[in-house]
This record gives sequence, structure tokens and C-alpha cells, in this order.
Amino acid sequence: MPSVVIDGIKTEYDVIGSGSPLLMFAPGGFDASMDKWSNLGVYAKIKLLDHLPASYSCIIFDRRETGKSGGRVQRITWADYVAQGKGLLDHLGYKAAHLMGGCMGCCPVAAFATMHPEMVLSMVQYWPVGGAGFRMNASRRFSIHLAYVEEHGLDGVVKLARTTTDGFGKDPRIGPWGPVIRRDDDFADHYAKHDLANYKLVIAGLARTLVDRDTAPGAEPEDLMQLNIPTLIIPGRDAAHSMSAARYLEECCSGAEYWDVLPDQQTEETAPARILEFLGKVPA
Repeated sequence: MPSVVIDGIKTEYDVIGSGSPLLMFAPGGFDASMDKWSNLGVYAKIKLLDHLPASYSCIIFDRRETGKSGGRVQRITWADYVAQGKGLLDHLGYKAAHLMGGCMGCCPVAAFATMHPEMVLSMVQYWPVGGAGFRMNASRRFSIHLAYVEEHGLDGVVKLARTTTDGFGKDPRIGPWGPVIRRDDDFADHYAKHDLANYKLVIAGLARTLVDRDTAPGAEPEDLMQLNIPTLIIPGRDAAHSMSAARYLEECCSGAEYWDVLPDQQTEETAPARILEFLGKVPA
């Protein structure tokens, strides 16, 4: 699998298929590795990577701090995730691309469009996260990690991360950097020596930075409303992917297409075809 260093952090990626570029921000919440497009929930069912690569160069990657990508202890913002995606497009030589997000990947797609609209041909937002339940559960994860750090210290986090295989989404105790700790001895050593007071401030700020509202996070509504980018929104319907978050994006994205289909009707036969229909209408 190829990799590239972007802003000092390794990004593991792959390009599948041929045609116009489609940069795909993976689903999986805080565990957004590229394999989630094939093995997670609705995405395993609809099998997008069995269909989209016939017409598009699908650029998939492990988001920083997940999978085999690297990380850095810092107060991460949506702009940092955008920088990773933009850096990957720059590395591959693309001046513009279609963007697709799944789950929490919808948030950096929205942020990317407001920060670099000239690079965005279209947006596909599949099951955008959001809603009060999502905010509360995400904030709870950071609180659980902080409590574990208070009791066991950063050395304890390192030891725990190396005895598990789960990411932050499934086991909040290991924190956002658990997958990197698990794979990278130098990173783990640096992490364990991080100033504890500073680290706790970083974690305390992350929830406010990334999950600061009861609707779809990622970009300000006033910034989204100024865009004129073709957008397709496909809603989920559960505690993490509220219909209200999808409708909010529809309201904020001028002329957005909203595929008003319940999740059980989103199948391998219907979902890839709907996305390909939408993308086919967008000028290259």
C-alpha cells in the first residue's frame, strides 16, 4: 500500500479504478480507516468500491490517527483533516476532485468545500453524523479517556493500547492516538513523555473543537450557504446519524439533492446507482 508524508504525518492510501478523481473520507467515526468502506455497516452492504471505480479514480486513505496512518498529539480541528485530504490530492497531482464522506467523514468534506471551494467538483454526503445523541456520546468518549489518564497516566494508556486491537470509537480509554501508539515505538515513547497537564488540556479541547453542536459539525452554516457546489445527501436514521443533521446540510447547501430513502432501502442495487447518477451530471 502506498503512503505519503503530509504535514509531517504519514498517510496510508490507495487509488482504485480510473476516471475523474473521487476523494473519499472514510466512515467509522473516530476509527476512520479506509477498510471501513468495505466492512462497516451500511457500507459493507452497498459495496461502493465494487461499483464506483468503474467510472472514477477512488482515492481512499486511513485518516490520521487511524489504520496505518500516523498522528501527532495536538488539538485536532476539522481543518487538520482537510489538510490531509488536500495534501493527498496535491501529491497525486489533482487540482480538483469530487469529494465523498461517510459518517463522520462528511464533516471534513463540508469543511474542505468551505476552505477550498475551487478544488471541489461535487460533494456526496452519506449518512452525515450529527444530532444531540451524537454530540453527547462523542463528548462522553473524551471524558472516559481523561478519567483513564487521571488514574493510570500516559504510561498506562500506552500499556492498554498495546493489549487491545480496538480504536478510540470502541474503546475510549485508549484515546485518539491509540492506533499510532500500537504501531510506532518512537511515537509511543514520545507520547508517554508528554507533559500531563498539557495533554489533558488538549483532550479537553478536542470535544469542543470537533463536536460543538447538536447538528452536523464540520463547517459553519454561513460558509456553506455561500457555496454553489453540486451536493448529494443520503441520510442515516439512528442516534449517531440523525435525519435532522442530513436535513440541516440540505438546508445549508444550495440546490442540494436529498435522496429521501430509508436505510433499509439503501442497497447494493440502489445506492451506487444513485451516486453514479448524481456524479454523472457534474461537469468534469
